[in-house]
Amino acid sequence: MTELSSTPEVREESRPEEHGETGEEERNESKTCPECSGQIVRDEAQAELHCQECGRVIESDQIDRGPEWRAFDSREKNDKSRVGAPQTQQLHDRGLSTVIDWRDEDGYGRSLSTRQREKMQRLRKWDERFRTKNSQERNLKYALGEINRMASALGCPDPIRETTSVLYRQALEKDMLRGRSIEGMATASLYAGSRLEDAPRTLDEVAAVSRADKLDIERTYRYLASELELEMVPTDPEAYIARFASQLGCPDETERRSRELIRAAVEEGVHTGRNPVGIAAAALYAAAKLTHQDVIQDDLAEIANVSKVTVRNRYPEILEAAEGVSNE
Repeated sequence: MTELSSTPEVREESRPEEHGETGEEERNESKTCPECSGQIVRDEAQAELHCQECGRVIESDQIDRGPEWRAFDSREKNDKSRVGAPQTQQLHDRGLSTVIDWRDEDGYGRSLSTRQREKMQRLRKWDERFRTKNSQERNLKYALGEINRMASALGCPDPIRETTSVLYRQALEKDMLRGRSIEGMATASLYAGSRLEDAPRTLDEVAAVSRADKLDIERTYRYLASELELEMVPTDPEAYIARFASQLGCPDETERRSRELIRAAVEEGVHTGRNPVGIAAAALYAAAKLTHQDVIQDDLAEIANVSKVTVRNRYPEILEAAEGVSNE
């Protein structure tokens, strides 16, 4: 009887050595003691697994693979996390370097003395110098700051900023900035990134918040798209509808109707060779007419940055295309 009772113990203890983590997972999943079939519990304080009935230790000296939840000062009591911010392409060092806090306080929140403040100021200065070791990093830091400034002014979400930062990094690695301005390349990257993320901004909108002129942005964008082999599909006019409708305060019914009109216009080929912004503005104006919403052409033209003549000439064509599709 002794040999029979000891056999399961030997086989149970040797399983982790033979099968590694698989044996450990299988034993933990059973939750029963091999000695008395009692329930197995985990003791976090002792770092062991033991039976709740007979007290047999199933496994000891376990490694705690969870996060560290100790708080070393008063600031960390509410946020006991040992992980930093995620990596991001929006910072020149991807957010991996150490940043000295700007507050002149110690770990307990007490103000530093004058001598200590001067010392911390010197450390911040040298820390900033070490974070940008060469001209390429200084270039990248300035450009990413410009991208974030323009993206904030345009209300671009994080996916657009990340894509734009990646495009600028690729352009910098390929030495594409030779003879071109940093502002022009950063603006062209932002214009391309917004199109790649299906949330396009018009060239006029991007140029309005940039420090580069529109002609320079156009040339740099064509050069960027050619060198990086970006697959730029024609902009869908429907991508502008949500933004224009939100700025005009149009109800959901008008926005939904304008999307239907754009799909009909695309099916009939009305959008071919025309500015997608003008098509979107005209479709929204036509939908407002159909849903009895008071939308003024001047307001819509100003928001879309197109002329009133464009809106006035396009919306009858869109209505005619919608009628043709409905008749079919």
